[in-house]
Amino acid sequence: MTTAMGVAREGRGRDRGSVPEELSARVPAEQRGPGRDRDSVRLLVSRGVEVSHHAFVELPRLLRAGDLLVVNTSATLAAAVDGRIGHARVVLHFSTRGDDGRWAVELREPDGRGTTRARAGGPAGTEVCLPGDARLVVEEPLTARGSRLWWGRVADTDVLGLLRRHGRPIRYSYTERDQPLSVYQTVFALPSDDGAGSAEMPSAARPFTSRLVTELVSRGVQFAPVTLHTGVASAEAHEPPYPERYEVPAVSARLINAARAGGGRIVAVGTTAVRAVESATGEDGLVRAAKGWTGLVVTPERGVRAVDGLLTGLHEPEASHLLMLEAIAGGAAIDRGYAEALRRRYLWHEFGDVHLILPGNGPHAEHCASNSASE
Repeated sequence: MTTAMGVAREGRGRDRGSVPEELSARVPAEQRGPGRDRDSVRLLVSRGVEVSHHAFVELPRLLRAGDLLVVNTSATLAAAVDGRIGHARVVLHFSTRGDDGRWAVELREPDGRGTTRARAGGPAGTEVCLPGDARLVVEEPLTARGSRLWWGRVADTDVLGLLRRHGRPIRYSYTERDQPLSVYQTVFALPSDDGAGSAEMPSAARPFTSRLVTELVSRGVQFAPVTLHTGVASAEAHEPPYPERYEVPAVSARLINAARAGGGRIVAVGTTAVRAVESATGEDGLVRAAKGWTGLVVTPERGVRAVDGLLTGLHEPEASHLLMLEAIAGGAAIDRGYAEALRRRYLWHEFGDVHLILPGNGPHAEHCASNSASE
């Protein structure tokens, strides 16, 4: 079996392997058998290098009164649209809408199995024919680092309307079949005033149900909503995240600061929630209302200032998100957790199992606290 471990102690510098194909979650938890719901997934818990195994429905008993969960309210868009370049079929993934009306897009090729494979973007001037006589013109690469994502412009067409009429959720080859958009919405998703949303589901929150949220609230766990509209996740190896639009409302900033002052733990639900709240946190550790674009990349060197823990899915070994996990828990804890996830055959990807990272009780916990205070 190919191992997914070798997660680098410093997040880089050695081969990380790949996730065994049989550990990819192919369908949502509620479709795996009768009587199952979204919360019918497993929960790996890391406290420093100590690991324990639970069902996700046990989450309310693993948190305590005064803890606060930061949740992303971004709704998922039907961001994949069929198109053509000349006579060639393509699939266009609409990733992020820019302030100038352009969209960051990813061009992919149908793979003959109902999903897609990577395709180089561009060149500049390429015209993509879309449903309803819409046309997108590719203009320039999103960044100088690669050719995967490009800025493109659709003239005289409401792109969000195009997605509602002709789009479908982005789907990758490890999944079994297309799913309705509702499967990709979390319980926290809210429509935004301008119709914007995420190209892909903020999937760490997917296992939550209304019943579980009610139980958490009844036990004294608080929630602070933030928004980060995430782009496509089919990143190249070691590709860092690019700027995304976010908002931390004033009321959420106050809730987070009050919870920390009262001794509660701040646990982000998903790496998107970490990116949003850390973008709004000053060097003094206080969270303030903020909105706009964030290019923040959370690394072990940068550390975290507001977040104490993280609830997240299991990430591909080459994903840059692992640097964020190491910033929160340390490389040894992530190595240990992922080794256990493989040994116990946890499921990966957006329909898979989840990982709760809480502060440890040993020297590393004190080291993290001192790092946060010094940032």
